[in-house]
Amino acid sequence: MSKFVVLVGHCNFDGPRLQREIETKVAPCKVLRVNDVPSLTEACENGVDLLLINREPVGFDEAGLDLVKDLHSRYPQQKIMLVSDYADAQQQAIGCGALPGFGKADMGSPKLIETVKGAIG
Repeated sequence: MSKFVVLVGHCNFDGPRLQREIETKVAPCKVLRVNDVPSLTEACENGVDLLLINREPVGFDEAGLDLVKDLHSRYPQQKIMLVSDYADAQQQAIGCGALPGFGKADMGSPKLIETVKGAIG
């Protein structure tokens, strides 16, 4: 059965790179990119295996940490990770209910794939 990962608020440079990396190295896995609240809500309500939230999400009025808090309160069973190279932001996200995530500097590294695979099983 294919896994379903949603990239939340990633720009047009990093988003496609991250999508391609996950789809090719975490098979079978489908990746959807969303950059607005209605699309994010629809994805959450239809069931996804993992949300990867950008620290500074494109298309959203709130910061990534605020999205983590909000989504964790609305969908407490939803697996969420913050994508950030900042250790303090990662710790804050974990404190808000996220799983340990990774940074954009990890793109192309085994850590990114291991972290995603570990989250979605």
